[in-house]
Amino acid sequence: MIKVCLALAGFALTASVSARSAEPPPSRELATAEAKGAEAKDAAVRSEAATRVADWVAASGDNAALPYIIVDKQAASLLLFDAQGKSLGQVPILIGVAVGDEATPGIGSKNLAEIGPAERTTPAGRFLAKFGMAAGKQRVLWVDYATSVALHPIPTGNRKERRRQRMLSPDIEDNRITFGCINVPSLFYSKSVRPLFQKKGGYVYVLPDTKPLEAVFPRLHVHSYAKAAAS
Repeated sequence: MIKVCLALAGFALTASVSARSAEPPPSRELATAEAKGAEAKDAAVRSEAATRVADWVAASGDNAALPYIIVDKQAASLLLFDAQGKSLGQVPILIGVAVGDEATPGIGSKNLAEIGPAERTTPAGRFLAKFGMAAGKQRVLWVDYATSVALHPIPTGNRKERRRQRMLSPDIEDNRITFGCINVPSLFYSKSVRPLFQKKGGYVYVLPDTKPLEAVFPRLHVHSYAKAAAS
């Protein structure tokens, strides 16, 4: 049975995905304000870890000529690149409540109500992401279908969660609210992510919370060695 995306659990416990599809989209004014707020919050320089991964992917062609995303969990930030490695933007995101880099075994088959706070992680790793159907015949960008982790716009069903406000808050901890999925600004998703990924998909590199970067992306060792040798 196809599960509801984990990140939507805050209101999926009381409303189905099909009910969400009936919600009106954000107004033009709200979407514009969201995009401007996202740009303002994420004006900070890219982290060292994100820079290392971006340099490695561009130099090695690890993205296999597909667009790719780098999710920097520690900065609650997402970087988007086209298939040639050109940077197309950086925005704040919402991620899993719990700090951690592994998905609980079998979590993809659990009901949302069965998932404890410590299990609500956004797993680290390299994922081939593609669009597919979720419950309620909703299309989402599945980052890791087996663990029900997807990337999609910020849901608007539960205003008490204040997800947009949390995304724009200067406190990174405010960005940890989902059950594991990755929430992005709606306008950025529709104008930038979806057009790039809708045909063939692309890669998503989720940086770790606690693990060493090389433990998650072993090929970084080779790139670092080659870079050092060249210099």
